Order: sequence, then structure tokens, then C-alpha cells
Amino acid sequence: MNYLAHAHRFLITGNESANFIAGTAVPDWLNVVNRKVRCRARQAEPFVGHENARLADLARGIIQHHADDAWFHSTRAFTELSIDFSLQLRERLGDISDLRSGFLGHIMVELLMDRALAEREVGLLDRYYEMMQSVDAPFVADAVCELSGGRAESLAQWIPRFCEVQFLRDYLDDSLLAFRVNQVLARVRLDPLTGELVELLPAMFASVAGRLDELLPT
Repeated sequence: MNYLAHAHRFLITGNESANFIAGTAVPDWLNVVNRKVRCRARQAEPFVGHENARLADLARGIIQHHADDAWFHSTRAFTELSIDFSLQLRERLGDISDLRSGFLGHIMVELLMDRALAEREVGLLDRYYEMMQSVDAPFVADAVCELSGGRAESLAQWIPRFCEVQFLRDYLDDSLLAFRVNQVLARVRLDPLTGELVELLPAMFASVAGRLDELLPT
């Protein structure tokens, strides 16, 4: 699952704090700022009852992220869609190995889920970024360092940048989404795409949108 899918039901109900919402994003943020650092559920669990409510909420959000990911990756819908997308991409890209097409098949389900949610729930992206903008980024960075035992200080600069760029909005446009996917490929040192993905996106999106409820935890 990606950023919006992790947060969407809590944004809709409005019964969780901005720090909880930020917690649901922490593991994905770390994949961007420092892939060597992991903040796992077992590391966050001791902080759930912390006297600092902001820290407790952040820890609960991190735990929720991992619980949702475990559920999501076990669903039939995710398995079927990611395999289908991987096969389509491998054929179109002419990949000799399954590495790039397999990776893309996985992440395209997740990114297109965020697109489907943003289109279905009007104003959801606005609420998401409003909450993220209210987060104390230096506090989150320090808290993640404490929880993970790793170097996560750069989150203090990344979170405001994340709120400023608002790249989740780019997922709503095929060309911009393909650009963002190439950024991810560059980060994991895989070859970029040219126009192949854009051609496949409309059908892929229709497939994900049609099974969105099967892909979302309740």
C-alpha cells in the first residue's frame, strides 16, 4: 500500500491525529531518505503507551502501516493484479529477467490505488496534505531516530518537501505518473521506461479501480 491508501479511512472518519497519519507514512518516507533505516512494528510497540501523546500516536501509525501492508500483500486481488501487470510489462518492455517488471507490477497496484482513492473520495488529497502540513517535522525526525535506533534526521527536511511538492497529485495524470515511476526506478537503480507505461496505464487503472474495495483494509 502507498501513502493515501494507508491513511484514507482515518482521514474519512477524522478520529486520528496528524501524528498518527504521519506514522502511517514513516516506513515509506524512510525508503526515500535512508533505505538502510527500518522502523518496524516491534520497535514502535513499546512507545504506544508513552506519556507523550504525540510520540504514542506516531508509534501507533507506524504499527498500523505494517499491519495494513501484511494484510494487503496477502489478498487475492493484490496477487492477481501484480502478477498480471508484471506479465504485461515484461512483454512490453522485453525484460530478460523479472526484476524490473516484477517490481513495477507490485508498485503499480499501490500507486494506482492512491489514484483511485483520490478520484473516488473528493477532497481526500486536500485533507491528507493539510494534516501532513500540521506535523512538526523535527519532532517526527527525532522520534523516528529514537524508535528505530537509526539515522533519520533528514526527515526534518524531507517532510516539508513532501508537503510542498505534493507528488501524489501527479498520480492523477498518466504522463506525470510515469515520470514519478521513473524516479522510483532510478532510486532503486533500475532502468527507466520511455512511453511503454503510459500506453498501459488506462487499462491498469481500470483494473485497480474495479477491485479497489478488495484491496483496502476495513
